[in-house]
Amino acid sequence: MIERKRFTLATVALTAALALAACGGGSKNADPKKSTTTASATTTTAKTPPIAPLTGLPDPSGAALGRASLAVKIENTPEARPQSGLDVADIVYEEVVDGGITRFIAVFNSNAPDSVGPVRSVRPMDPQVLRPLGGIFMLSGGTPKNLAAAQAGPFLVLTENNQDVMFRLKSRPAPHNLYAYPAKAWSKGGKPIPPPAMFTYRAANAPFPGEGVDSFTVNFIPRAGYAASFSWNAFTQSWDRSMGGVPFNAASGKRVSPKNVIVQFLQWQGQPGAFDAEGVVSGSGDAWIFSAGKLVKGRWSHSDPNQPTTYTDAAGAPLSLTPGQTWVSFAPVGSVVDVRAPAATTAAPATTATRAPATTAKKK
Repeated sequence: MIERKRFTLATVALTAALALAACGGGSKNADPKKSTTTASATTTTAKTPPIAPLTGLPDPSGAALGRASLAVKIENTPEARPQSGLDVADIVYEEVVDGGITRFIAVFNSNAPDSVGPVRSVRPMDPQVLRPLGGIFMLSGGTPKNLAAAQAGPFLVLTENNQDVMFRLKSRPAPHNLYAYPAKAWSKGGKPIPPPAMFTYRAANAPFPGEGVDSFTVNFIPRAGYAASFSWNAFTQSWDRSMGGVPFNAASGKRVSPKNVIVQFLQWQGQPGAFDAEGVVSGSGDAWIFSAGKLVKGRWSHSDPNQPTTYTDAAGAPLSLTPGQTWVSFAPVGSVVDVRAPAATTAAPATTATRAPATTAKKK
């Protein structure tokens, strides 16, 4: 009797379950419109990341909009290479200094390594170059006149005396071993926040005008040994830098390869390469703008010392650069720039490429 009751109860339960399945929402033949179960829809709106003002690139971290620009004067002698930070700087300015050697002003905002250097001294034109940016200016020191000019500008000037933001690298001899801590420098302040944009940038689908270029060499001062070459890298869509035929790498091991290179031809106060001679960055002049594998021979203009330099084509139309790192080479008027056209066009007649009225440069 006991076993019979168990069988009967189990049979009833099974029959009930089958009946519910036949008329319930789980049936494949059930009408979805009559279902009483509703799934809640979740809508996700993707936020557009902010744009870093000094590169024109998206900045998902938002770091660029929350701090000032940080400019560091960096050495370029063989003893100083490989330098730290030149591969990730937003902007790099290259200028002729004593003896025809060149030095850099690397400007950081959207990104920076743990340390930058070797840090060297200020020159007369540096405060004029950086004035539109404001922010922080890090340097080892300088002559009283040059240091006073920097301190009179709209910068927070940090020197070797600010020992909490700089250090000496023991593996290198002085004076090629002074390095800066960007994070500690930013903790000191600096204005404006964020820095103003120095260039305008083209949209991803907007073409860059000009003639195709395979490579070019900027010969700042003849026989000084500081000619810089840039070759178009179609894979990275950037200009690989070399010096003396050797790839110009940063301390990180990464090739220095800016998206844009501007050769800005300047008149000089004093003989280029003489001590404390300086390029004149006010007024206007010729500029060659290399971007997207092409060259536009245009003009630069800088009438307001507090505003960025503008770059236009020969007809006066503004030029928009490729988003990314921009390298500005300040070349004395008369400097020769050798330009090599892509292989497919090498059969075309050679043209000259220079900014000095009576000087020619080769296009091979």
